[in-house]
Amino acid sequence: MSKYRIYELAKEFNTTSKVIMDILARNNMAAKNHMSSVDQEAKQIIDRTFARKIDQPVPSKAPSAPAAPAARPESARPQPRPGAVDAPRRDLRNEQPSRQQQGEQRPHQPNRNNGTFQQQRPQQAAQGNQQRPQQPFQGNNQQRPQQQGNYARPQRPQQSGGTNQQRPPQQGSPIHSQQRPPYQGPRNAGGTEQHNDNRSNNRGPSEQRNNNSGNAGNRFAGQGQQKQPYSNNNNFNKNKPHGANRQQNRSNHGGRNAHRSPQPVQPKVEPPKPKNIKLGESIIVKELASKMGREASEVIKKLMMLGVMVTINQEVDFDTASLIATDFGVTVEALPPEEDPTEIPEIEDDEADLVIRPPVVTVMGHVDHGKTSLLDAIRQTRVTQQEAGGITQHIGAYQVVCQGKKIVFLDTPGHEAFTAMRARGAQVTDIAILVVAADDGVMPQTIEAINHAKSAKVPIIVAINKMDRPGANPDRVKQQLGDHGLVPEDWGGDTIMVPVSAHQKTGIEELLEMILLMAEVQEIKANPNRAAYGIIIEAELDKGRGPVATVLVQKGTLRIGDSIIAGTAFGKVRAMVNDRGEKVKKAEPSTPVEVLGLADVPQAGDILVAVDEKTARAVAEKRIAKRRTEEMQQSQKVSLDDLFKQIQDGNIKDLNIVIKADVQGSIEALRQSLLNLNTGEEVRVSIVHAGVGAINESDVMLASASNALIIGFNVRPDGNARKAAESEKIDIRLYRVIYEAINDVEAAMKGMLAPEYKEVVQGRLEVRKVISVPKTVVAGSYVLEGKITRTSQIRVVRNGVVVHEGEIEALRRFKDDVKEVAAGYECGISVEKFRDIKEGDIIESFVMEEVKKG
Repeated sequence: MSKYRIYELAKEFNTTSKVIMDILARNNMAAKNHMSSVDQEAKQIIDRTFARKIDQPVPSKAPSAPAAPAARPESARPQPRPGAVDAPRRDLRNEQPSRQQQGEQRPHQPNRNNGTFQQQRPQQAAQGNQQRPQQPFQGNNQQRPQQQGNYARPQRPQQSGGTNQQRPPQQGSPIHSQQRPPYQGPRNAGGTEQHNDNRSNNRGPSEQRNNNSGNAGNRFAGQGQQKQPYSNNNNFNKNKPHGANRQQNRSNHGGRNAHRSPQPVQPKVEPPKPKNIKLGESIIVKELASKMGREASEVIKKLMMLGVMVTINQEVDFDTASLIATDFGVTVEALPPEEDPTEIPEIEDDEADLVIRPPVVTVMGHVDHGKTSLLDAIRQTRVTQQEAGGITQHIGAYQVVCQGKKIVFLDTPGHEAFTAMRARGAQVTDIAILVVAADDGVMPQTIEAINHAKSAKVPIIVAINKMDRPGANPDRVKQQLGDHGLVPEDWGGDTIMVPVSAHQKTGIEELLEMILLMAEVQEIKANPNRAAYGIIIEAELDKGRGPVATVLVQKGTLRIGDSIIAGTAFGKVRAMVNDRGEKVKKAEPSTPVEVLGLADVPQAGDILVAVDEKTARAVAEKRIAKRRTEEMQQSQKVSLDDLFKQIQDGNIKDLNIVIKADVQGSIEALRQSLLNLNTGEEVRVSIVHAGVGAINESDVMLASASNALIIGFNVRPDGNARKAAESEKIDIRLYRVIYEAINDVEAAMKGMLAPEYKEVVQGRLEVRKVISVPKTVVAGSYVLEGKITRTSQIRVVRNGVVVHEGEIEALRRFKDDVKEVAAGYECGISVEKFRDIKEGDIIESFVMEEVKKG
């Protein structure tokens, strides 16, 4: 029994394998894929199915005889009689007189190739039947050439004899007689049709069945166009070489001998013009014209009449678009403002999901009133020793357990330069502790702290510190605070005031009890079972770990692997470290952690949100584009008033400054403080660039191009940057206390800066081996450049950040004390009161030289 592949049957019937498999499935015959084989019974089912599709009645515009559809079901049925092959030959011979008669109706274009086809067709049909005698369904092969002749090539009498015999009323119809002449031209021209027909006749019955069934499928798909011989001719041309196709299409579409019937011209129906449109804040001219149903040239003409010169791709604002639409008689309605694509919508939490969380307490107050010392007494650690000059430079976040309950403390700097940092602390805090020294009383920064807390609607607890001082006067402090709206409870007010002594650690327990009491009254709650939402407390660029952000989680739970976005920085949480330096896997509400994994350093105060990676990347890109656009607009904004003022202030000079610091918060404080020095005098401060990290060569080149000086805070320049600064004559000022940087710049602006000492770097060493000996640590070093002397001062630089500054304890070579070591030699060096030396540290040797005044 013969087997048939699914893909062969699909090719034979000019369809897809999926259609064949669907037909088999409907008849309960399973086929796994296009390579599956089916038997003769399945083949018969498929033949009958496609025969039924072909035999469906065809709607026609011209009246036709009903005899043609009646003959198709019989011809489509399988007829296993082997003698059925002779039927097409007999029909052709019987049809020939009618064909000749039909040809006589067109004497102006005789068919020269009829004799050739009559000689070749019987021989080729017999030869094809001898090639595949095992095919039992010759009845289908008998009828499919008739179908091909009717639908594909109506002008060829030899291939369409059977069909024309079944439909005699259509042979002499005026439609065929009028549309048949255009197809005679190519056959009379060069004999190309005869060659192609010979190729198609040389094929066996299986190939003819394949082509015929393909034309049958095309005929079934386009029943509504059967009366158009052009489309039928094009369907037949799909099986012809490309040259014949081009020639045939040329005769069909605009050939010299083409005589087309007149086509009805349909009038162009213009779409109705809208009467009302909705517009946003701005719209492109092309889109505005499309909304109004007008040509863009008309809209541009109206704009030119209004004095607005725009192109088709430029934007116009809502007011201008409204005027244009009114001129065209269109009413304009303003669309509601769109949601900012750079903002992530905040999730509203259900009250049932909220649980009590630890309170976030901010320690605020004037500089040197004992804020960090008070926090140190609470944490039982020495935080103050880690800050230069005893002034807190960064925001620290710490978690403390008191009476089995957690309290989160934020230690904000008290210096006025850190107003912005303190304002950020007030935004995230639940309770503010205002530290006031009992001997100093209320100071300017104390008033600022009160205003920040009040504007943030944060309850205040006053801690009157330094009660152990001889000049302590708490009543005077209470009176001064009462003048600013903080009336103590013992005076009939509602402000809790607790006298404490951070040095003697007295009053600490009472202060913590008041904090917990106020937290219970406020019922501070959050939902831990949601995506994390927090705020960036601090951010820095670590050489070994990359961008590191200190995050205070406010809602939800932050876990390792979460995709996060903070400002323009996004990434995945790779690791989290709590305030005690321990690695944690998750951070619940009111938990401060250091987060690693961001692609860039975010700004302090940015909102951190845990979202999916796709959203994080898309929003970050939009925020970067928006920030770039805003910066360009700020640099290009010029008004007539400003322009006239700049002309008048022709003598104004800019003091360009490049700021480099170790953390982002210090940069913001420096930027704001330096810009506040602009008081309209002859010198004006301009911040050219501000970044996190060590001073590098690119910073020096930027300063050289913009004629700027470089201010470094807690960072050092590398060797290349120092050499570039010397060659480019760039002034690099390094500070560890922000107050000094502000005072120096202010004095320089006023022309009063007269430094008495200048730092001169003598040499640089690289630590290559650390040797531990009793009572000290010896650093086996190699002098990279310059020299190092026994009396010079040194500073230890790690990853561009100064970790220690002091004096040399011992300098040796080969166990001998030496006074100096030149470049290219190795030595052993120990530093006084510093043992945390690591391999790879850079030790700088410098001296302070006196500079004579002008």
